[in-house]
Amino acid sequence: MNKMDRALLELQLESEDLYQTFQRIVENVNIIIATYSDDSGPMGEVQVDPSKGSVGFGSGLHGWAFTLKQFAEMYAEKFKIDVVKLMNRLWGENFFNPKTKKWAKLKDDNNQRSFCMYILDPIYKVFNSIMNYKKEEATDLLKKLGIELKHEDQDKDGKALLKVVMRTWLPAGEALLQMIAIHLPSPVVAQKYRMEMLYEGPHDDEAALGVKNCDPDAPLMMYISKMVPTSDKGRFYAFGRVFSGRVATGMKARIMGPNYTPGKKEDLYEKAIQRTILMMGRYTEAIEDVPSGMYLIFSWLSFMLIKS
Repeated sequence: MNKMDRALLELQLESEDLYQTFQRIVENVNIIIATYSDDSGPMGEVQVDPSKGSVGFGSGLHGWAFTLKQFAEMYAEKFKIDVVKLMNRLWGENFFNPKTKKWAKLKDDNNQRSFCMYILDPIYKVFNSIMNYKKEEATDLLKKLGIELKHEDQDKDGKALLKVVMRTWLPAGEALLQMIAIHLPSPVVAQKYRMEMLYEGPHDDEAALGVKNCDPDAPLMMYISKMVPTSDKGRFYAFGRVFSGRVATGMKARIMGPNYTPGKKEDLYEKAIQRTILMMGRYTEAIEDVPSGMYLIFSWLSFMLIKS
C-alpha cells in the first residue's frame, strides 16, 4: 500500500484511523480477488494478508516500505516470540498492555492495538521529530533505531532529511525483494500449475507442454503485455514474458494480435525480431537471446504489433 507519506504529512491521520484505512483496503482487494479466483483452483489461496507478509506498506515516492515480517524480526528477541507467531499478533484485533505485558483480543482503556503501538508509532515519532525540527529528539530516535547518516546528509532537515532517514531505516527494495522471494514462485514452479490458465489449446500439445515445463528448447510462446514507442518513428519496444522457447535477435516470430482467431489469417503476422533487450531499472542492455522464464525484457518489433 503506497503513499503513506501523504497519510502522515498531508492528511495527518491518527494511527488508529490509518490502520482502519489499511484494513479496508486489504478487505476490498480480497473481495476483488475472490470474485475471480477459487482457493480450490490451480492457483490455490491468492488472497493477501499482512500477517503473512504478503502486503507491503510504504511510500514509493520517498523510497521506503516495510512488511510485518520485517518488524516481527525486529521485535522477536524482545518478546521472545517466534517471528511467524508475532506477525499474527501485529495485525488485526490484537492489543497489548505495556504495564501488565499481556496481550488481549479486546480493546480496553489500558491497552493499544499492536500494529499502531509497534509499527505506526515509531514511524509517527520519526516523522514528528524531523518535520517539527526537534533535532535532539530526532538524534536520539536515530540512535535507538540504529540509523547512521552519511556525512553529506547530516546537515539536511525537514522533508529532505525525512526521506533519507526513512529510506535508510526501511528501504523499499528490501521489503519488495523479501515479498518476491517468499511469495512468488519461480517460473519453473509456477508454470507447472498455471499453464492451464495461460494456454487455451489442448493441454497435451507441444506448446502446452513447453509452457508447463518452462522449456527453453520448446516452440516460442511469449505474451506481449505492453507496447512502448521508441524515438525511431514507426517502431516499438514490445514488453513481455517468454513462457517457452527462446527469443533471439534476428529470429522470425509468428505474431497473433488481439483480434486473431484460430484458423484465420486476420491479425496474424510473421516478423523478424530486430533486437532483444534486457531491462535493468531504467537502463537497458542488448543481449543475444532471452530464454523461457524471463519476463523483464524488451524486444524491438515492427509497427505491426501496436495493438497487442
